[in-house]
Amino acid sequence: MLLSDDERLVLERWTRRATSAQAPAVRARLVLACAGPEVPAVVAVARDLRVAADTVRKWRRRFLAERLDGLVDEPRPGRPPTISVERVEAVVVTTLEQLPKNATHWSRTSMAQHSGLSKPTTEPK
Repeated sequence: MLLSDDERLVLERWTRRATSAQAPAVRARLVLACAGPEVPAVVAVARDLRVAADTVRKWRRRFLAERLDGLVDEPRPGRPPTISVERVEAVVVTTLEQLPKNATHWSRTSMAQHSGLSKPTTEPK
């Protein structure tokens, strides 16, 4: 499996991602390990990266079919979120940086009233 110089640069950058985005980093390491004129055995790559051989096959196959786009997560099944990321972030920022009037902390009820969201929505998971 041969990589262009641009693909190699992107994959190497992905391998240095922070811990919050380790899935793309693992996929990038996997493709880099499989790259080159001599393709290493799937089992050897899997052992070196401590993943299942089927994982190596899956991501190598997706990379060959779609290149870098194949390594990106596909949309998940299920109902899409009804609350935007911006609203969730606003609630978190408010919780951490502001105090409610006449209280020492936010309750579900006070945060729901402040944010305009329902009480169950403001409940932590």
